[in-house]
Amino acid sequence: MGCPDETELSITIVGDRTIHRLNHEYLGKDRPTNVISFSLQEGEFGDLTPHALGDVVISADTAAKEAQIGNWTGYERLIFLLLHGILHLTGYDHERSGETEAVRMERKEQEIWKLLQKEGLTALP
Repeated sequence: MGCPDETELSITIVGDRTIHRLNHEYLGKDRPTNVISFSLQEGEFGDLTPHALGDVVISADTAAKEAQIGNWTGYERLIFLLLHGILHLTGYDHERSGETEAVRMERKEQEIWKLLQKEGLTALP
């Protein structure tokens, strides 16, 4: 995905109240969401820490609800949301770009998800 070998990533799992606050404060959306990514590679100081990719914040509450609706385990949903967040940090976008980019991101998600399943990394040991 174009990351250096020594790439760092911060992962935080929170509840709906916290992710709602973050979503409102940083993205202007007044609702909880499942995952938010904060890139450390963008903006004025993006070159200060080339090894630090960014932060992925996942709502355990929303992930659990989505797992039930989608017939996933909670663990599978968390792993998928982490994958989704990492793709955002590596330049994939389905919201601000056109439909072509959304399809590109979805294809990459499915490609990596299949690899994770093949390696047994989508199920608890």
